[in-house]
Amino acid sequence: MQPGNVLITGGASGLGAATAEAVAKAGGVPLVIDRDVPDADWPFRRADLADSKAAAQAVEELAVQAGGLDAVFCAAGTDACGKLADIEADAWEQVVKVNLIGTAAVVRAALPHLTETQGAVITCASTLGFNAVADATAYCASKFGVVGFTRALAAETAGRVRVTLLVPGGMRTAFFDGRPEQYKPGPTAKLNDPRDVANAVLFALAQPPGCEVRELVICSSEETSWP
Repeated sequence: MQPGNVLITGGASGLGAATAEAVAKAGGVPLVIDRDVPDADWPFRRADLADSKAAAQAVEELAVQAGGLDAVFCAAGTDACGKLADIEADAWEQVVKVNLIGTAAVVRAALPHLTETQGAVITCASTLGFNAVADATAYCASKFGVVGFTRALAAETAGRVRVTLLVPGGMRTAFFDGRPEQYKPGPTAKLNDPRDVANAVLFALAQPPGCEVRELVICSSEETSWP
């Protein structure tokens, strides 16, 4: 089953880019929303997901350009590490805006198109959406929120749109770049290749209407944050 037109947030790098490549190899069309331009020549709109109106506009423009949407994968994410008292309010709130509110804005804009095609939504939580750790209050709050949002969305759209909650562990991407050393994975950390996680996304997308992978955890077999 080909994936069709798949809108991917954060599709210019990391897991989003790996998924875009996997979609293209499977015969689908990646439609990318990101702040950065992707390396490949895919349909693209630049938007900051912290701006809900801009995110919704980007979704609509790509849907019209592609002639419809078959799936949305909300891969974009950000973080602000540190103790709550030490993180500026704007930086803390930016994480929640991008990871949670941005996800909801994209899905809201895409739902009319996905309802027409009996399409799929895949949100991206984290193992830290279930297991909280110190110095990650913004990230954990946003990803716990994604878990609740996705479960409620699945109940709301049952029988009309397939909904999957993806729960990845740490991956070998640029996500950890720019952090203070104490918040970077150590040299012996076990991290997944994002291409392997992208294959899990394709597996969820390959399910036929009426059958869905509701929740999918994929992480290194030695992931320290799971279970």
